[in-house]
Amino acid sequence: MSFRDIEIVHIGIPPCDGPGAPAKENSVTEAIQQTDRLDRDGLQVAAELAAFIETDVLPGTGVDAGAFWAGFSALAHDFGPKNKALLDKRETIQAKIDAWHKARRGHAHDRVVYKAFLQDIGYIVPEGGDFSIETSNVDPEIAEVPGPQLVVPVTNARFVLNAANARWGSFYDGLYGTDAMGPVVSGPFDDGRGARVVARAAVFLDDIFPLTGTSHAKAEAYSVKDGALSVDGSALKTPAAFVGYTGDAASPSSVLLRNNGLHVELVFDKSHPIGKTNASGLADVRLESAMSAIIDCEDSVACVDAEEKTQAYRNWLGLMKGDLEDTFVKGGKEMTRRLNGDRAFTAPDGSELTLKGRALLLVRNVGHLMTNPAILTKDGSEIYEGLMDAMVTVLIALHDLKKTQGPRNSVAGSVYVVKPKMHGPEEVAFADAIFTHVEQVLGLPQYTVKLGIMDEERRTSVNLKECIRAAKHRVCFINTGFLDRTGDEIHTSMEAGPFSRKDFIKRKSWIGAYENQNVDIGLECGLMGKAQIGKGMWAQPDSMAAMLEQKIEHPRSGATCAWVPSPTAATLHATHYHKVDVKAVQAKLAKGGRRAYVEALLDIPLAAYRKWTPEQIRREVENNAQGILGYVVRWIDQGVGCSKVPDINDVGLMEDRATCRISAQHIANWLHHGVVSRQEVSQIMQQMAEVVDRQNAGDPAYVPMAPSFEGIAYKAACDLVFEGREQPSGYTEPVLHRRRLELKAQ
Repeated sequence: MSFRDIEIVHIGIPPCDGPGAPAKENSVTEAIQQTDRLDRDGLQVAAELAAFIETDVLPGTGVDAGAFWAGFSALAHDFGPKNKALLDKRETIQAKIDAWHKARRGHAHDRVVYKAFLQDIGYIVPEGGDFSIETSNVDPEIAEVPGPQLVVPVTNARFVLNAANARWGSFYDGLYGTDAMGPVVSGPFDDGRGARVVARAAVFLDDIFPLTGTSHAKAEAYSVKDGALSVDGSALKTPAAFVGYTGDAASPSSVLLRNNGLHVELVFDKSHPIGKTNASGLADVRLESAMSAIIDCEDSVACVDAEEKTQAYRNWLGLMKGDLEDTFVKGGKEMTRRLNGDRAFTAPDGSELTLKGRALLLVRNVGHLMTNPAILTKDGSEIYEGLMDAMVTVLIALHDLKKTQGPRNSVAGSVYVVKPKMHGPEEVAFADAIFTHVEQVLGLPQYTVKLGIMDEERRTSVNLKECIRAAKHRVCFINTGFLDRTGDEIHTSMEAGPFSRKDFIKRKSWIGAYENQNVDIGLECGLMGKAQIGKGMWAQPDSMAAMLEQKIEHPRSGATCAWVPSPTAATLHATHYHKVDVKAVQAKLAKGGRRAYVEALLDIPLAAYRKWTPEQIRREVENNAQGILGYVVRWIDQGVGCSKVPDINDVGLMEDRATCRISAQHIANWLHHGVVSRQEVSQIMQQMAEVVDRQNAGDPAYVPMAPSFEGIAYKAACDLVFEGREQPSGYTEPVLHRRRLELKAQ
């Protein structure tokens, strides 16, 4: 006897006595130069990318190839210099901040004086008057229904399909297959655990959908009479919660309930191993789970050239066309996974009710920083990758917009693009202009593209209202991201002094102010009912009991979505949105005004006393180094951009470029201020490389770093640490891209 099959997907040198040896630039440059390219209106496009666009993407969009390439070339050549100017401005501002902190060494931090300085240099801009966003044609998953949100690497077709299909998930499976009900069991089905799962699900149903005269745990028969749900003759205390059913009204195959906009389906089957043990035949409780999913072209992928970008775009095309599939072997059997279709029910009045079978999909483009050799411009330089993503991902989304039958991603006719790592309103305005150009080239009405602003860089946090104003016709999403935000905090304030240990950074006052201000300003700018206000990732994919206990704080904070690492986590997190009426929370918060202002965000989380023992210092550096190495070795050697990496205690944690950024910047900060020496860090890096090697011993594709410590992946990890201060905004991408290109050039 077993529950329904469920796949829990976890969205898996010479000694370092100084900076890692430089990448072999000549071999990388030579490989780029030798790439087979085609001239397209002044763009030198890698042949495989050009063929993909012209053969697979453009047909069916109604966009002429000549007009597309001309518009693409104009985007690259007209917007490229503007992009560079914005990046140069970042560096100019950072240099001024560094100099200010150096000049004030030995003085106590004064956030009032600091704020005035940041205003003087244009880091903080004047805040304008009140306004409300004017975003229109927004799908209900974004505007109206709070719920979990998945983030998944676009390059992994199997994971992408799992995420898209995670709109519905088995509550029974989520409880049975994780630690939500105690330690995970293996082997034959555990009847006792199964019974506890059924009992716990019944408690949930009684809590959210109570009955007038009985309990779901005791129910013997569900039926539909005169458009209402009857359970052993009892009714729902909230009759309107019953919204549909399948099968025969007298003995339905399933019953559909709704609370806080989210659906719950009770599935009946007396022949099922679980259903036959239940008097009513209840075989499963299926929850509407991942209301939306971000298909990620950024932090969770490794896309350094035309080959990898084409694969990313190909999977996004399959999602937008609806024909993506992936064949793989699981449990010794070959399986093919495809996208789920829409779901049909009978409404209480007898009419047909159709619900989506897939999550609403957003696509995360890369930020403004990186370039990519997939396309070269007229002067031979690499195209800014964010410009390429904007043009190609929106072109691909035309296949969804032009559908006349079958499931559609956006029934409102919009394209949802999440834009990360923007620094302040000027860069948001630049993104808005980019998408206006793309819309003009593709013949789309202005503001078809909706923009998600990730509030993860401090210059955006302290100017959030003006960032939203800069794209007030497009904003569909804002969120907080503790890891990138902390990485930027460390880099921005690198010269201010040594930072606290990582676990203590999140306990400082600035993080609460940051989280509260994001929600408050979002509500102040009219996002309620028009756009998502999101919170960050649960980074422990195997710790669902802890997630169930803690992550309810996200909807309680007024967030309409929060990130989860797997479809199973989405199903479990969905219970929080039944227990918390986020709309009511937001309405209350909107009346209270802001709980935090800019000054509170300027409390730098520096170490207060520095009374650390040598063992505490070493343990902190070891934990950072182990996470960096465990992530980077897969990124460089295998092209895996997001992994479940065992930490120093062998606890699996989600690692992506954001987690790598904070760890690398933290060590770089301690090195810079003499908390730890280069020699000590070098020794720790080698020791942790040996730990990572042991943790990956069962992976046949893994290439050990020890004992030579001469591999490119190990050098990349050293670069991130020893060159951390010099990396733009502390980002990891330049090092990772350079080193992976070096490996591929071999």
